[in-house]
Amino acid sequence: MDKRHVAEFFGTLWLVLGGCGSAVLAAAFPGVGIGLLGVSLAFGLTVLTMAFAIGPISGCHLNPAVTLGLAVGGRFPYRDIAGYWIAQVLGAVAASAILYVIATGNGSAIGGFAANGFGEHSPGRYSLGAALLTEVVMTFFFLLVILGSTARKAAPGFAPIAIGLCLTLIHLISIPVTNTSVNPARSTGPALFVGGWALSQLWLFWVAPLVGATLAGFLFPKLEE
Repeated sequence: MDKRHVAEFFGTLWLVLGGCGSAVLAAAFPGVGIGLLGVSLAFGLTVLTMAFAIGPISGCHLNPAVTLGLAVGGRFPYRDIAGYWIAQVLGAVAASAILYVIATGNGSAIGGFAANGFGEHSPGRYSLGAALLTEVVMTFFFLLVILGSTARKAAPGFAPIAIGLCLTLIHLISIPVTNTSVNPARSTGPALFVGGWALSQLWLFWVAPLVGATLAGFLFPKLEE
């Protein structure tokens, strides 16, 4: 692993620990629970803070779909995708392990553990089709914002803010549908600890974000022409 992979590992660890941690530990805490709005903001803040911290090192992808979308859009070499994906998934698993130890520290079961799901495992009991469409569309727009805010003509220095706020908005829209993935690594970490249904539904949270990111990667360069 070179320094870029180390940065992606710790960046993705922070995203999953901050975002999923807020959902598992703080969302419904009696009296002061942060709810859907707080969890959405937590995910956005993890990306915003890490974009400033490791953006100059690795580009701060933190997400296999982002890495693929940037490659399709001509912003990242295809040969480097595998290394980034491995670092991102390992970071998500490490974060989930830390969160598991914390969450079970009071003797409680982990419950859903912020895992992504559809059907009976969707917070709002949304169908497979609704979950698939949501994840494709949300990831598509996430990549459009990333590609646009980091383009040569974009105002310098503001990309982390735009990207963090975009991820917050995505969570505000889609937590009721799938618990919001738009990130295969973020989905993989919690699923490994929940097992069962979470692992059996994990395929959707790889396929849909990668499809949405690929579509945005193809489209955005044409908008720039």
